[in-house]
Amino acid sequence: MKRYNTIRFFLALALTSCSLDETPRSELPESAAYTSMEILYLNTVATLYNYIGGYEDGQGLQGTNRGIYDLQTFGSDEAMIPLRGGDWYDGGLWEAMYKHSWNAGHDLMKNSWLYLYKVIALCNRSLETLNTYQDLAGAEYYRAWTSEVRALRAMYYWYLIDLFGDVPLITNSSVSMNEVKREKRAVVFKFCEDELLSVVNFLSSENSTREGDYYGRITQPVALFILAKLMLQSEVYTDVPRWGDCIGFCDELQDMGYSLEPIYSSNFLVYNQNSKENIFTIPMNKNLYSNQQQNIIRSLHYRHAAAYGYNGENGTCATLKTLQVFGYPDDMDPRFVDCYHYDYVHDSNGKTVTDRTGKPLKYEPDKVQLDLSGSPYLETAGARMYKYEYDKNAIKGGKLIDNDIVLFRYADVLLMRAECKERLGKDGSADFNAVRSRAGATPRECTLGNILNERLLELCWEGWRRPDLIRFGQYKSLYEEPDAVNESDGHTTVFPIPAEVLALNNNLTQNPGY
Repeated sequence: MKRYNTIRFFLALALTSCSLDETPRSELPESAAYTSMEILYLNTVATLYNYIGGYEDGQGLQGTNRGIYDLQTFGSDEAMIPLRGGDWYDGGLWEAMYKHSWNAGHDLMKNSWLYLYKVIALCNRSLETLNTYQDLAGAEYYRAWTSEVRALRAMYYWYLIDLFGDVPLITNSSVSMNEVKREKRAVVFKFCEDELLSVVNFLSSENSTREGDYYGRITQPVALFILAKLMLQSEVYTDVPRWGDCIGFCDELQDMGYSLEPIYSSNFLVYNQNSKENIFTIPMNKNLYSNQQQNIIRSLHYRHAAAYGYNGENGTCATLKTLQVFGYPDDMDPRFVDCYHYDYVHDSNGKTVTDRTGKPLKYEPDKVQLDLSGSPYLETAGARMYKYEYDKNAIKGGKLIDNDIVLFRYADVLLMRAECKERLGKDGSADFNAVRSRAGATPRECTLGNILNERLLELCWEGWRRPDLIRFGQYKSLYEEPDAVNESDGHTTVFPIPAEVLALNNNLTQNPGY
């Protein structure tokens, strides 16, 4: 198929100087390729879902390293990757995330920018192709398919404004570089809202967390969840709070039949596709898909992972702030044992795992610090990621598993609604304590401070901490220089526009503070 226009546009936005003016001789023209409805759907809609997950660094919304998930998680006070002697220095990459001292040359920002715009460019191209071949699709399918792609594109623009603030708003694949300029964050926000509202009624209303034709696809519930998130962050994005609108979208999701699973951990089982709580997931099937889940192996000690048949990397762990919120060690929230490995660890048969010296392996959550070089806890400091059930049939060192990666779920909806009610002077305690009760935690007063803590308790390792802290006005580095005022070089509530992007497009300007 003739794809060079899409590729050329993406590369222009991604700031390379490649010229792709010639059509490869091996490619079929589109007129010869789009000969049936099935082929049209597969190559304009279905193919886009290949990019929700990923198998290379920086690709996918979750599951891979050095991309969006890492910005939202390690750019917050939730988790860290400490320096462990010769491991995890990586040119100061993770230290900069912890210190909030990143700059425009940081790989995570570049990877995320390029990935998001790549998928947006592909969405634009799909919409143009569907428009060209709408007679082949027929009116009903044309409307449904274009609605799905437009909603997907709106989701990607939401991620862009959340991470970078003002960003280029591109809706076609023929724009020239001199037209690519940054648009105000509020304008892109309005675009996302309008697009989702325009298409939501043409999306499938099927509960998207059941196995079937719409599993893992953009459906009405997914669009409503994104709208709720946009409204929740509206004051951040536009300076105008819209708490009531967020409540309305949360109500609609409740009316669609979602509810909390009786057991918290059910949402993260090896076969979690039938969860009545999960709204949008990245489908994982080691025999069918190439999507990877690298977050688990990145966290586990080498010997601990090996006991499961995984290849551990001994990196990621909880911060001291997270331990404090979870009440470790004396008054622990019940979810701590579901979300973290700590203390002595065992294999799938209950046998104690030993470290490299033959002694029982014991994680020391409260011994973590930014640089563990020379520490007796070099390899063992930090509570490690648990959350997802161990897949005994995992392959590729534990990267290919069958636990679908959870992106959106109903517990978050309840906490969003509780927060918005409290901000409006109403009582959000029913939603708030429903989440706590399901987890086996005792009821608490529903205050904004408790809601922020509850969001970490319930949603840790799910990639929400950074935007939550920003919304609550508590986004700051945990790091303090000894005997000095902590003034991080790049600490703002948005990340810098990548230096490579700026270097090749004089129309773009940098975010303040970088």
